[in-house]
Order: sequence, then C-alpha cells, then structure tokens
Amino acid sequence: MTDSLPTRTPISVLITLATATLTASLGISVAAVLLPTLTQSFSATVSDVQWVVLAYLMSVTVTIVSAGRLGDLFGHRPVLIFGLLIFVAASVLCAMAENLGVLIAGRAVQGLGGAILIALPMSLARDLVPAKRLGTAMGLLGTTSAVGTALGPSLGGVLLAWGDWRMAFWLLAGFASVVLILSVTFIAPGSERRRASIRELDVPGTILLVIALSTYALATSGGAAAVPVSPGLLASFALIAITLFVIVETRVTSPLVPMTLLCDRRTGVGFVMNLLIGTVMMSTLVVGPFFLAFSLGLNEALIGLVLAVGPAVSALSGVPAGRLTDRLGANRVIVIGTMQTALGLLCLAFLPRYFGVGGYVAALIVLTPAFQLFLAANNTAVLTNAAKEQRGRLSGLLGLSRNLGLMTGASAMSFLFVAILGTGDAAQAPVTEVAHAFSMTFTAAAGLALITLGLAFVTHSNRDRELPSPAE
Repeated sequence: MTDSLPTRTPISVLITLATATLTASLGISVAAVLLPTLTQSFSATVSDVQWVVLAYLMSVTVTIVSAGRLGDLFGHRPVLIFGLLIFVAASVLCAMAENLGVLIAGRAVQGLGGAILIALPMSLARDLVPAKRLGTAMGLLGTTSAVGTALGPSLGGVLLAWGDWRMAFWLLAGFASVVLILSVTFIAPGSERRRASIRELDVPGTILLVIALSTYALATSGGAAAVPVSPGLLASFALIAITLFVIVETRVTSPLVPMTLLCDRRTGVGFVMNLLIGTVMMSTLVVGPFFLAFSLGLNEALIGLVLAVGPAVSALSGVPAGRLTDRLGANRVIVIGTMQTALGLLCLAFLPRYFGVGGYVAALIVLTPAFQLFLAANNTAVLTNAAKEQRGRLSGLLGLSRNLGLMTGASAMSFLFVAILGTGDAAQAPVTEVAHAFSMTFTAAAGLALITLGLAFVTHSNRDRELPSPAE
C-alpha cells in the first residue's frame, strides 16, 4: 500500500514523538531509584515496594496491543492525546498518594498511558515520515527510549537529594504535560479518524489477552504475595488463556490480533526475533551485576557506573542505526545487528574474565549498538509495508513482543545463572564459580542470538527488493 506522505517531516513532529517515547521510558526508570526511600516512607518491605515498578511494567505489557488498536480505530493523534491525559492524571495521583496501595494503583493507571506513549509514536512515525527516512525515525525513538532509561535513575537521585520521592512523579506529570502541548500544537489532525463500533474493539479477545499476559507476567516475576498461586500454576493459566484467545481471534469478525497477521512470515518472525533479542537484552541487567559485585568485587557506585555504559552507548547509536537502515535496507541491517549481537554476547561472556572491568566495558560497547541496529531495522521492516489501519496494532505488537522478551529474560536468564552456579546465594559462592556461571549464561544468550540470526537469514535473505529502496 502506498501512502501520500510529505517529502520532509517537520522537526517539531519528530521532537514531539521522541519526547512522548522519552516520557514513557522515564516512567519505568525514574521509579527504580525510589524503592529504598519508599520502604522507609511507608514502612514496607522490598517485596512490597517492588510493585511500584512492576505495576507499571505489567500495565504497559497487558494493554499495549489494545492501545495500538484504539489508535487504528479512533485515530493515532487523538488516542495519543488521550494517553497523555491519563499519564498526567495518574502521575498527579502518584505524587499525592498517602499510602503504598494508592501509589501502586496510580502506577498501574500510569502504565495505561505509558502503553499508548510507547505504541502510538511508532505508528504516527509511519503515518508522517517518508518511507526512505523511516529507519532514521525509528532510530530516534530508540535513542530517546535509551536516554530515558539512562537518565531516570540520575534524575530520581537528584530529586531525592533536593526534596522527596513525590517530586519524581510531579516531574513525570510535567514532562507529560509538555508533550501534551506539543502534540496538540504540532501533530495536525489526520483524515484517518473514523467512527468505531463496540464490535470492532473485540472485547472478548482483549479480556483474554489481558488475562494471559497478566498471569504470564506474574509467573515470570515469581508471583505476588497477594496472589496465593504458584508461578507454575500461573503459567498454566496463561497457556490456557492464550489458547482460548487464539480460538476467539479466529472466529470474531474484527479480531484484536488477526491470526493472518502472525502467520505472515515477515511480521510473525519479526515479533519472534523481537522477543528473543529482548530476552538477551535483559540478561545484561539481571545477571551482570552479580558478576561485577561477587567476581570483580565492585561496590554499588562502580556497578552503577559500569552498567550506565550500556544506555549511554545506546543513546549515541540509535540515530546512526536508523540512518544505516535507511541506507542499506532493513533486512540487511537486521542480519548485521543480530550477527553483532551474537559477537557482543560472546565478548561479554569471556572478555571480563581476562580483562576485568575494561573487558566488560569493551563488550558493552560492542553489544549495545547491535541492539539498536536490530530494533531500528526490525521495527522498520514490520511497519514499512503495513496498511494504515494496521499500523497501531503492529506497533503495539512490537512493543508487546519486546516487553515479553524483557520479562522472560529477567526470569529465565536469572534461573539459568543460578542453576549453573548451584546456589541462590552468589555472595557465598567462590569467585571462580560466579565467573563460570556468568560466562556460561552469556554463551547461552549468544546461542539465542544465533537462533535469531538464523530466523533473519531464512526470512529476509534476498528480500530487500520488497522494501522501498533508499533512493525512492
């Protein structure tokens, strides 16, 4: 399908889409640094306050596909504005919360807005950016997401030094308010808005998908104190719910996720690859700190500094990755990105054991740009030829597959590390055993990257001609 797009996109529109993505990313990262303070403010346990982060992540994950679908039905611009209003209101509720329960509830509502802020900028970019510049736009969105991840803990720490934890949520409300003004001012109303009926919203499918994703999220996070069900049983519930979801989607007239969409080789495999790369991305965050602390002996400040290298390099490499996608074609860059990911993971598995912190940093410098190459190219490949009425849904599915990968990685890669180590207490394990478990875990992660590379070769080899060439 060919759309009439302007030959150039106003910089104000790109800034608006980028700041929307930045706001959603800050919503995740700025809260993480508040957790120790919240345990004291509310006299709560670590397990209790972790839901300030998990509630947001779970809410984003279970609603992101529906958020994209609402954009397709009611228009991407009005739904983005609606999401910003939700985000602002929820941020104010969090800032004024008098107890932990209200704060967690506010974060869950904030996640609803966050899902829209993650899904809709990608579909709006496809609407407003010329096809030959779409890769650059996707790279820019990836950059601002990485900047938000890197900036959040620093901003949270500064705000805690100046005042209290409530200031972080006032900051989020302020950010979202600015994006709201930019969206109303610079994103022109489009012609895509149309009247949608209740039938088109696929309520049964939405409910089943929310149940499936909620139970899966609880299972991968180890369950919850308030939910007296084992992670294994939760995973079974998730499997039953997703089976019922597939059955429903094959029978309703306007499915939330058309099965034909997932059966398409380009889009279906794109989602699978997104999930696999999300899984290995999370391994650097959940396994890396154990090696840095208990094998290299770094303190908390130095661990934070080393881990910050990843988001910093990611922020610098996002736009170049997008430009390379525009120049070489999305399919070629997917292959390049997955090859570099496998190489970077092998570097991370072995260089730190021989060169210490320097080897760890060098491996991150190789690995992190590979993630940006893959994400920019894969998003571009999935969205370039998408029909206008499918773009929001596809953007939501891209966000969902990445979040599922992150949740899976947090659980599976930690489990693998502990299984190889042979004990859940890394502090008491011998230094050599910690290093061995670290190396084997990232060797396994490299194996996942090679599987992704195989999928990329099978799916995209010699198919760049299907995408518009950079010169068009």
